[in-house]
Amino acid sequence: MKDPYAVLGVPRSADAKTIKKAYKDLAKKYHPDRNKGEEAEARFKEVNAAHHVLGDEKRKKLFDTYGEAALRAGFDEERARAFQGGGGFSGFGGGGFGGFGGPGGGDVDDLLSALFGSGAAGGFRGRPRKGQDQTVEFGVDFMSTVVGTKSQITIRRPDGQVESLTLPIPAGAKHGGKVRLRGQGLPPRGGGPCGDLLVRLRVAGHPVLRRTGDDLELDLPLTVLEAIQGASITVPTPTGEVKLKVPPGARSGTRLRIKGRGVQRRGNPGDLYVVLRPQVPSSDDPEVVAAAERLEAAYEGDIRADVRL
Repeated sequence: MKDPYAVLGVPRSADAKTIKKAYKDLAKKYHPDRNKGEEAEARFKEVNAAHHVLGDEKRKKLFDTYGEAALRAGFDEERARAFQGGGGFSGFGGGGFGGFGGPGGGDVDDLLSALFGSGAAGGFRGRPRKGQDQTVEFGVDFMSTVVGTKSQITIRRPDGQVESLTLPIPAGAKHGGKVRLRGQGLPPRGGGPCGDLLVRLRVAGHPVLRRTGDDLELDLPLTVLEAIQGASITVPTPTGEVKLKVPPGARSGTRLRIKGRGVQRRGNPGDLYVVLRPQVPSSDDPEVVAAAERLEAAYEGDIRADVRL
């Protein structure tokens, strides 16, 4: 976590009124309703996190006394106070860890045990042990992985509580791919930061689209007349409809590319390939049959002459 005083741009001597004003000014400046960029969104989150610490009298006092460690899960103020009083560490105010390990002081394990309770130092050095990652599965529709979106995932915590989390689904996500939600996994024994939640995606198929890498393919039916004469037709794409010019004499299987209308990966979207499929009408109307007989006369030679095994 960044120094909350630096984030809000106030000195450590700032009173509650100064801190509140600085927070309001920055929150207004970087609010998502006024700024759509990722940088502004990140700054807005930092400002809120800083105010979460400094805007609460108790949390501010703990931070000023014990630094960032006081904000971690499992922090034991009584143990930390006793350890500090015994000379185990000094210079802590504002986040410093200097002073431990000298004469009369404890080692790093002693420090961690003081801050987070007995057993907190086992198996690691210098920081609380992180909890285990947790993996769950989540079903998403095909188009969500094409354009990217945000969804809500509901998980059950080890204590039985049910929580809804926002899951970002990036454009280009694949079936079996994982999205990591940091800090949303399992908590460690004895306190400390939680592990991560790994969400494995189950992507459903699509009735008309096929995907190869970041490119998409779409079968597009044509009438016989459109195939013979050519036409300008409307084609649906993931980002809206476009007009496509079909050349005269289009054959079944002809592929036409629409650039940038495939998977909408940021900065480098894929393409959409339209596969032309002329359709023969299902009709036994004598006039339709007669028209087909006239078309038959237009063929030159054996149309299956090149079919060989």
